[in-house]
Amino acid sequence: MKKELGIFVLLLVLCAVVAVINPRFLGAANLQNMARLIGMYGIFSIGLGLVIITGGIDLSVGSMFALLGVLMSIMLTAWHWMGIVAVAAILASAAILGIFHGLLVTKARVQPFIVTLCGLLFYRGLARFVANDETKGFGNAEGFESLRDFATTTFLSIPMPFVVLIVISVIAWVVLHRSVYGRYLFAVGRNEEAARYSGINTKRVIASAYVLSGLLAGVSAILLAFYTNSISPSAHGNFYELYGIAAAVLGGCSLRGGEGSIIGILIGAALLQVLQNLIILLGIPSSLNFAVMGAVILIGVIADQVLKRRAAKA
Repeated sequence: MKKELGIFVLLLVLCAVVAVINPRFLGAANLQNMARLIGMYGIFSIGLGLVIITGGIDLSVGSMFALLGVLMSIMLTAWHWMGIVAVAAILASAAILGIFHGLLVTKARVQPFIVTLCGLLFYRGLARFVANDETKGFGNAEGFESLRDFATTTFLSIPMPFVVLIVISVIAWVVLHRSVYGRYLFAVGRNEEAARYSGINTKRVIASAYVLSGLLAGVSAILLAFYTNSISPSAHGNFYELYGIAAAVLGGCSLRGGEGSIIGILIGAALLQVLQNLIILLGIPSSLNFAVMGAVILIGVIADQVLKRRAAKA
């Protein structure tokens, strides 16, 4: 809880600083747009957080966004599928990719880093092949206007992606912090061998974390595709996995596994978007985005190391 409180205080301080530097930060349009981005980024960050808690990693999320976004566009505009059918197909595809990752990690015993790095390359290449390296979109969304409206409009002035994030966060909090399954995730992350000897089916638990990560990435992919309405298979979702990893690490998830919280991940995702917003409002070159991201991840890992050492000495 101390980690979450510390990062929350940092978020409040950063918001205050940005508001003082540029009052436009508190404008309704800016807050709505930032809430929309926090919603989309926060959803897949929760999935990445679950994987990190088990001691794993998922580097393929950004490429999954490209592949799933391209497929979504083709299903709706070229094949003219019903919106609900296309959404179900995308979510099922995302879950299948998660199952594939989980089986390679648990059954083939391939390192998660290698599995998802290969996924990063393969899904990006597949997206480019399927789209013929052409940018896809949804045009005027003829025939699936209600789906587009759900993904892009607001509910009581709150962007729908943020509403979806809140719903998913509540469910994820109950699952992670108030269920036996959640305790299994932490146990596997702390010591997989000990968890296995205590009777936990560690392979199933680890594989399920990748399935959930894939499923949540699918939800974010749908929202992001409609938000941008322009899916370039070579660039769409590039480096988004770093945003999710950074949000989880900032929120208290240890890259060693066994630690983390849903609230912390949400605060971490919000902090990153405030940082991005600060860069835009101050007119700082967007090329520095990745520099900021790298610095944030590095600081988070160093802080985790320092806290670990202090706890060990105590």
